[in-house]
Amino acid sequence: MTENHETIDALQWEKRTFVPSEAFKKNSLVVGTHLYDEANVDYESFWARQASELVAWQKPWDTVCEWELPFSKWFVGGQLNVSYNCLDRHVLAGKGDKVAIHFEGEPGDTRAVTYAQLLDEVQKFANVLKGLGVQKGDRVNIYLPMIVEAAVAMLACARIGAAHSVVFGGFSSQALADRINDAEAKVLITADGGYRRGEVFPLKPQADEAVENTSTITSVVVVQRGNNPVEMKAGRDHWYHELMATADADCPAEPMDSEQLLFLLYTSGTTGKPKGIMHTTGGYLTHVTYTHKYVFDLNPEKDIYWCTADVGWITGHSYIVYGPLSNGATQVMYEGAPNFPGNDRMWQIIEKYKVTIFYTAPTAIRTFMKWGVEEPAKHDLSSLRLLGSVGEPINPEAWMWYHENIGGGNCPIVDTWWQTETGGIMISPLPGATTTKPGSATFPLPGIGAELLDDEGKHVEHGGGYLTLTHPWPGMLRGIWKDPERFKEAYWSRFEGSYFAGDGAKLDDDGYLWLLGRVDDVMNVSGHRISTTEVESALVSHPSVAEAAVVGANDATTGQAIIAYVTLVGGMEVDEQVLRNHVAGEIGAIAKPKTIYFTPELPKTRSGKIMRRLLRDVAEGRNLGDTTTLADASVVNELQKRASEAPSED
Repeated sequence: MTENHETIDALQWEKRTFVPSEAFKKNSLVVGTHLYDEANVDYESFWARQASELVAWQKPWDTVCEWELPFSKWFVGGQLNVSYNCLDRHVLAGKGDKVAIHFEGEPGDTRAVTYAQLLDEVQKFANVLKGLGVQKGDRVNIYLPMIVEAAVAMLACARIGAAHSVVFGGFSSQALADRINDAEAKVLITADGGYRRGEVFPLKPQADEAVENTSTITSVVVVQRGNNPVEMKAGRDHWYHELMATADADCPAEPMDSEQLLFLLYTSGTTGKPKGIMHTTGGYLTHVTYTHKYVFDLNPEKDIYWCTADVGWITGHSYIVYGPLSNGATQVMYEGAPNFPGNDRMWQIIEKYKVTIFYTAPTAIRTFMKWGVEEPAKHDLSSLRLLGSVGEPINPEAWMWYHENIGGGNCPIVDTWWQTETGGIMISPLPGATTTKPGSATFPLPGIGAELLDDEGKHVEHGGGYLTLTHPWPGMLRGIWKDPERFKEAYWSRFEGSYFAGDGAKLDDDGYLWLLGRVDDVMNVSGHRISTTEVESALVSHPSVAEAAVVGANDATTGQAIIAYVTLVGGMEVDEQVLRNHVAGEIGAIAKPKTIYFTPELPKTRSGKIMRRLLRDVAEGRNLGDTTTLADASVVNELQKRASEAPSED
């Protein structure tokens, strides 16, 4: 254990390693260090080569990067169109008949949409938007389920230079109104409803309520998906299918400046005003095309790729819409819940489409663990050759379960770290080149600069610290919409000259990076700064535990006390003291949870993120904050009841 508790204590280390197999390396895009070597010599020239080789430009750039801390511009003077890169160039290359998206609806309906068909629909909808008065520079809000029309809407906006702002379909009407008002959006694209766990969740009523609290929306376009009854306001509301039936099928992609605003994406904004993260055109497309190609070792002619995220989040933007389509990939898009009609739905889809690359969240993996190995065992998953994780640090036991039960012990795992703000993946293995360790995101990708700093801003060689990024990268946010001062304060004020990601991490003896989650998820226990991630990993390493969430609650004696919420593997039981002792054995007595609550479910958003903020509210006996994004609000009510009934600790 480190004796300096000023930053973050690194309490737990993982020793297992996995070397890329010779069979995987034989056909891999990168097997050595040449990309790292090239980027280390001159990262700007490295990114310039990626941009020229992976992206089609209508006008070449004059300057690779203009950097006036904290503001960057990339490929200055260049012109391109994102929609053209994702669609037209593949059709022009004779690949129009290739499937772009295998859509799987929750009820079982399917669509196989080719690149030519997707291009036709995008051109028509781009003309629909023009007909509704949308011009280059306008903002368009998108509030849709996980359906093909969400990608169509995004690409149509990109085609004409209107910035889109996608709002996750699980957000409340108030959250939608806030984002519409901040962006001053002209058009809202929504649906009557979508499918979730066998039922239609209505979207149009939420959208109507939001629009009542806005002043800039002139038109609402409604996709017919759920067939639930909705009210259509004459003159304002239009059915998507009716507009598309009369739309012109020809809409040439307009050249855009490399720094043209491509989209706004708002951080969740659970407290305070949501931040509108700005991403532009040339640098962002270069970053996501490059990372999608090399991190996933993509062979677009052979691979079937599936990212399980929602388009409402940055993962959906970068690794469902823009990265895969720019690379000409064939992918699966699934609308619904992972457990409808059964707990094996994901594995059934992998078997059906012969998915080769599967990218999902650690929260989902731990849920699959809880459901048991018998669920994936029902299906042939032998098509898989590469697995990925995204969204939060993955604990080693979930990594191993994923490796053994989904990958059959044969698939490399790319554990990826990045954020809404970074645009694309920043830290990840390259699967044919990197020896992996369960739970480690390994190293910054070629072209990315990262280091750990302590409280005083000094470089950390070993142990825990704050993760910072040391030089600009093409996909980086260009600011916060209408608030440059907040941008400086939020990301550039903590450490001079460096972007502070807000995450803690640790470095092991081999230089591997281990993400520890948000620094506000670090607990201060008797002077030790302990990451919730490490305690959660220790709990989940017990064979009876499927999932765990840990928070720090105010404690008069220790500053903060560790409170754990644990979901057990189906049918198993374990004593609380056994788990407390297990954590002590894995990490040390300082990390023992003071209290462990057993619960069948943890409070999660519809995207699968555990809402630790609500768990802190429960632990400290406060009134619950905003619960509108929860998939099941009854979970926290049950936890409150259990907490109130729990015996007090001596």
